Amino acid sequence: MREYLLVFLVAAVVSYLLCVVARELAMRLGAVAQVRDRDVHAVPIPYFGGVAMLGGLGAGLLIAHQLPFLSLSQPQIFHDAGVVLTGGAIICAVGVLDDLIELDALTKLGGQVLAAGYLVLNGVQLYSLRVPGRDQIVLDSTQAVLFSIVLIVGTVNAINFVDGLDGLASGMVCIGAFAFFLFSYRLADANNETLAITAALLCACLAGACVGFLPHNFYPARIFMGDSGSMLLGLVLSGATLSLTGQFAGLQLNGGTETLGTTLVILLPILLPLAILVVPFVDLVLAVVRRTRRGQMFYQPDKEHLHHRLLEFGHSQRKAVVIMWLWAGLIGFGAVLVSLYTGPATVVVVAVWAAATAILTFVVPRLRSPV
Repeated sequence: MREYLLVFLVAAVVSYLLCVVARELAMRLGAVAQVRDRDVHAVPIPYFGGVAMLGGLGAGLLIAHQLPFLSLSQPQIFHDAGVVLTGGAIICAVGVLDDLIELDALTKLGGQVLAAGYLVLNGVQLYSLRVPGRDQIVLDSTQAVLFSIVLIVGTVNAINFVDGLDGLASGMVCIGAFAFFLFSYRLADANNETLAITAALLCACLAGACVGFLPHNFYPARIFMGDSGSMLLGLVLSGATLSLTGQFAGLQLNGGTETLGTTLVILLPILLPLAILVVPFVDLVLAVVRRTRRGQMFYQPDKEHLHHRLLEFGHSQRKAVVIMWLWAGLIGFGAVLVSLYTGPATVVVVAVWAAATAILTFVVPRLRSPV
């Protein structure tokens, strides 16, 4: 655990420092977010936060190679982590181009599929699915490729869609990375496997990169992650979950007894990106439905995302971001806690968290006196 903490800190510090360099580079190259009708920022803000976070991820993996425990892990650990980092560099490069010259939607989707395909071709993919109460279902090569690419591209676009308020996307991914780190670390321990696993390593790096970026990005933001950052975060998070399914053929907890907890353990490596990112995924689905009903293309932007509605409800930018963090944490950590720990204490913690989040979201704005 101490080595994972050091990896986290190195990724955070490097990401924090590189944000200064990335911001200056973006301003020199003209990669700046101009103010549009659907935006909530009032002045132009430079992009390239994703470049800084990519540097933080790389630094975290580099320091892991030098640590006594992680450096002696199985070669597959660093192979898969390196594949995800390289795929992240590919999709970050696509995002940089989009921040500079604004690529069309189909070109950007092609870049996402290219990066996802790189992960799949190098072994970071689904190999099998396990349904509760049934044996392992081995996927053929075509099914494995399709399911893996859909999961990666879906996660990438969910993060991209939710990146609408200062600090929102990076904070939600940070929460997701912490939750999945807890899940993968505890799962390895419960199965008497080595604690040096790709999923935990990637999540430690990812959480650190997000924490280092947040001081520059929280309202009022001095730099935006841009598509280079949002797509990078989505790919690394989905890559971490896929690496776990490849390294754990059989998932067991609580002695293998068939309970709600063990059922979630079986399903979470696939469903956790959806659980952690259910808020942006819901936002994505609602946006597609909303725009289709209007006769628009699904990728045409508007100003009716969930974070826009929170602002209309009376929350400030900072409060709206924190509330969406709370909802993401409730769903992500709630799913992990229920799967790993059984008993009334877990139910009470999740119930109190849900009640407090609901009150902050819907009740507190109505109690405030109008200005």
